[in-house]
Amino acid sequence: MRGPHNIWRLIRTGATFERTGAMRVALDAMNAPAGLRLAARVLGWPFAWLGYKGDPALPPLTRAITALGPAYIKFGQILSTRPDVVGIELADQLRMLQDSLPPFGIDKAEQTILAEIGRPVSELYSEFSAPVAAASIAQVHRARRADNGREVAVKVLRPGIEAAFRRDIDAFHFAAGVMEFLIPSSRRLRPRVVVQHFESVVNGELDLRLEAASASEFAEHTRDDDGVSVPMPVWGMTGRRVLTSDWAEGLPMGDVPALQAAGHDTARIGQRVLQMFLTHALRDGYFHGDMHQGNLKVGANGEIIIYDFGIMGEIDAYTRRIYAEILMGFIQRDYDLVARVHFEAGYVPADRDRAEFARALRAVGEPIFGADASQISMANLLAYLFEVTERFGMQTRTELILLQRTMVVVEGVARSLDPQINIWQVARPVVESYIKDNLGPRALLRDGLRVVQALGRYGPLIPEAVETRLGQLLRQDQSAPTGQSNRFALAATFVAGAVVAVSACMIGVWIGS
Repeated sequence: MRGPHNIWRLIRTGATFERTGAMRVALDAMNAPAGLRLAARVLGWPFAWLGYKGDPALPPLTRAITALGPAYIKFGQILSTRPDVVGIELADQLRMLQDSLPPFGIDKAEQTILAEIGRPVSELYSEFSAPVAAASIAQVHRARRADNGREVAVKVLRPGIEAAFRRDIDAFHFAAGVMEFLIPSSRRLRPRVVVQHFESVVNGELDLRLEAASASEFAEHTRDDDGVSVPMPVWGMTGRRVLTSDWAEGLPMGDVPALQAAGHDTARIGQRVLQMFLTHALRDGYFHGDMHQGNLKVGANGEIIIYDFGIMGEIDAYTRRIYAEILMGFIQRDYDLVARVHFEAGYVPADRDRAEFARALRAVGEPIFGADASQISMANLLAYLFEVTERFGMQTRTELILLQRTMVVVEGVARSLDPQINIWQVARPVVESYIKDNLGPRALLRDGLRVVQALGRYGPLIPEAVETRLGQLLRQDQSAPTGQSNRFALAATFVAGAVVAVSACMIGVWIGS
């Protein structure tokens, strides 16, 4: 339950960071000012003894995160993809959070499989290995099916993972509420809504049947895409806490030296990863929401293998168009366009100065153009973006949280493969292709056809709805002291209906011709 008892959990979180030495490391990574460092030290050291000890063999930040549990590990995984934000050394330390955490016993995995599938491991698989990868929520075993001899990957949830996540998220909810109460300016960031979004994402990860369904749907979207492979689930060997899928053989995308030694063009792979994500987000509106290196492999033929579909993102057609226009504005360095789209979409309050916002965006975009990625401080860029959103009163958009987070992760993966990658040049062909298909004449025709189809579906209901509404307006008109306003409403209803009918007829004739 959410309440003051979560204070204890939050105190232990800070104490763990202090006890393990992670507090100093985190403040160094953020280039925190001296005043904040002093305050953290004064407030932290008296409670350090209350913190979790963690594994002394691990570096401080990794030690603290692993000691605190799965919800914290999720944030650590994101940071592990951004050496340009936290530094190369720290990112390398955090990379173990992707798939190299301590595994749980194979006997517990076998018990879970028996409970979920109803058959022992010896009947399901002729071979069943020790864990080959272990992350925050589950671990993976390599196995061979007893019925047909095919190699499969068997993913098993960690024992007690559901309760661990509930405890952490409960504390996050409490912290978000306290933040909004004590720091009113933080309300525009909607911390409680952000935590709710994080909770919904995690809950989806804790039911592996949903992950199997996501893998199947993602495979349908990408079946005609070249160079993309998705391991398919084995439904008869899948349950809420167990997922069996085809085994995917390949090199981990995080092992750049191994990829280069195998003859792969890592710069080209980095470009493909970024373009692949943008294609899925813009074309399909359905994208992999956890695309760090631990969930990506490269096959012997160079294909990109994607797995672990516990977190998936969806964005509607309207949001995709807004997102594409914003990206295109940055690519073309048209900051007036970017500003206009933000205002039209309601991302920036209407009472703010659009020209001033465009200038602020120019200060974000211009330093990127003409500079190698290695010369760009993403930490400074993100800090300035945060200042811009605060200055112009921009609220957190829940429908874009996962999209923006994944974009940050994917860019980090691409940078790890090619430190000089220019994300705008790489993104341009994908965005231009989307805009051509969705913002031109063909898109207008397609939208018109949808209008006609919708009118066709609801056509039988329209006469009754119009008759009912006209009757209501007439009765109001007769009972009102002066019927002028209702007559205007009546006329407006009639005109609107006529416009819709004529427009539908014209579109129908246009399409028919």
